[in-house]
Amino acid sequence: MEKEQFVNLMSQVEADMFHLAFSVLHREQECADAVQEAVVKAYAGRNTLKKQEYFKTWIMRILLNECYALLRRQKRLIPMEEQMLDAQVDFGNYVQEEYLDLYKAIDALKEKDRICVLLFYIEGYSIRQIAQIMQMPDGTVKSRLRRARIQLKDRLKD
Repeated sequence: MEKEQFVNLMSQVEADMFHLAFSVLHREQECADAVQEAVVKAYAGRNTLKKQEYFKTWIMRILLNECYALLRRQKRLIPMEEQMLDAQVDFGNYVQEEYLDLYKAIDALKEKDRICVLLFYIEGYSIRQIAQIMQMPDGTVKSRLRRARIQLKDRLKD
């Protein structure tokens, strides 16, 4: 893949990458770090991508791996009390007021369920694409989405 193609494709998925990173990391600075690392790794390995139509799925998988690596590094460095204090997520700049309850309910889901919901309903990925990104069978993605819908319905009854 040529440099120009890579830059064009990156400009198309940049916002989606930040949304995915934010759903895992919950901090703007860490999201920026994870996205930047993913872009660097993707650029270095851009010639390993065989079909250009899989670019978005490929780069999202790289980003997800970077997010998880960042979380692992943090667990070794940050005391547990600080992690618990930071668990309160501020969606302020990212979510319209009318959707705040929905995003808080989504944020309360288990991480893998939350990522599936965000990729499917917010970012518009297909079940097959989510399965590739999350490296799990299609049926697992479907069951995670179903479980998440039930939990969201219960949390948003009011």
